[in-house]
Amino acid sequence: MADTRPIGVFDSGIGGLTVLREIWKVLPGESTIYFGDNSRAPYGNKSRSTIIRYSLQNMKFLESKDVKMIVIACNTASAYAYDTLKDRAGVPVVEVVTPGAEAAIRATKNGRIGIIGTKATISTGVYKKAVEDCAEKHGIKNIEIYQKTCPLFVSLAEEGWWDNEIARLTAKEYLTPLKEAGIDTLVMACTHYPLLAKVIGEIMGDVITLVNTGEAAAAVVKNMLTEGGNTSGDAGTPKREFFTSDEPEMFESVATPFLGEGLPSGTGHFTTDRYEVEI
Repeated sequence: MADTRPIGVFDSGIGGLTVLREIWKVLPGESTIYFGDNSRAPYGNKSRSTIIRYSLQNMKFLESKDVKMIVIACNTASAYAYDTLKDRAGVPVVEVVTPGAEAAIRATKNGRIGIIGTKATISTGVYKKAVEDCAEKHGIKNIEIYQKTCPLFVSLAEEGWWDNEIARLTAKEYLTPLKEAGIDTLVMACTHYPLLAKVIGEIMGDVITLVNTGEAAAAVVKNMLTEGGNTSGDAGTPKREFFTSDEPEMFESVATPFLGEGLPSGTGHFTTDRYEVEI
C-alpha cells in the first residue's frame, strides 16, 4: 500500500536544499517538507549540546507534520545528533556522513581524500572515522585523509554569494593546501558547500572528484523507502512545503535561484525553540 506521507528534511539554513534537490531527482513522486533553521544558523560554531537540542526540536516539528522519514540534511547535526535522533524519532532517520564517506571511497584512485567542513564537523573526527571504516570494509589500505575547516563557506552560501570574486578568493585560501597535498577526491562535508561547487571545482581543477553528500544521502533515502515498501507510488502531484525560523521572504530570495521552477513558494514561519527537549 502506498505511503503518501511526506519526507521531512531539516538543515540549519539553505544548505540542506542541496540534499532536497537530490531527493527530488531520485524520488520525483514523493512529497517533502523542508525546515531551514535560519534564525539559529550556522550550526557549525555551536556546542555539541546546543546542536543536539536544536536537532531534537527540529525533529519534533517534522514529526508534528506526520512525516514518514527524517533526513538530517546537515553534516554538523549528523555528526553530533544522529544517534540521539535515531533513538528518539518515531520514524526512520537518515544522516549524510556515512553515505558521503562511501562515495569518497568509491571515487578515489590514489587513496588521498580531502574533507572540508565546518569547525564542529571536522573537530568531531566523525568523517575521518567514517572514511576509514568504509575503506576497511572494502579492503582498501593506505588511505590518506586531509581535513580542512572552511567556516566562511556557510556564510557565503547563505548570502547567495556562490559565484563571485569573494567566493573565489576564499576558496583559494582554504583549498590550496589540499590541492598541494595531491588529493584526487574532495568530500564537501557540509550541505551548504555544493552551492559553491562551481568555484570549488575551479580552484581544485578537473582531476579532483567532488563528493556531494546530498546525492549520496538521497540514494540511501530511495533504497530505504523502496525496500520498506513506503514509497508514495502513483499518488498524483507531490506537495513541496517549506518552513523557516527566519523571514520567509529572505529565505525564498536566496533559495529560489538554486531550486528554480518557482520554488520555494508559500514558505511558512516557525520557530522550533518552543519545544522543550531533554538532552
